[in-house]
Amino acid sequence: MEMQYPSRSEIGEILKKSKRIAVVGLSDNPERTSYMVSKAMQDAGYEIIPVNPTADEILGVKAVSSLKEIKGHIDIVNVFRRSEYLPGVAKEFAEIDADVFWAQLGLENEEAYQYLKEKGYTVIMDRCIKVEHALTR
Repeated sequence: MEMQYPSRSEIGEILKKSKRIAVVGLSDNPERTSYMVSKAMQDAGYEIIPVNPTADEILGVKAVSSLKEIKGHIDIVNVFRRSEYLPGVAKEFAEIDADVFWAQLGLENEEAYQYLKEKGYTVIMDRCIKVEHALTR
């Protein structure tokens, strides 16, 4: 089955109304893409919640070890984990009832996609949130 993602204008609307982004696999290494992208989004005014069981604090925010530890509503879960881990992250995502599952550029997984679409979630894969934010402002 072909994976259908929101259009660029729909992505722009999602980014306009979103405030809180949980970042799964956010590295505390400033050289890593996940760090650079998340810092740019934080600088653009989004609340970034790092999900990384091996870090205490990233970008000045206390890290959590799983999505389930986050209190309050999450608008976007931005995932920086290899494609084979996406189904597991998708299952955890469904348990917290966030709005948008977003797998970073280069990441795609049909099983995770199907699972989330069947539950009615918005799914974006293989797109860079920082690039989309820049393009849709």
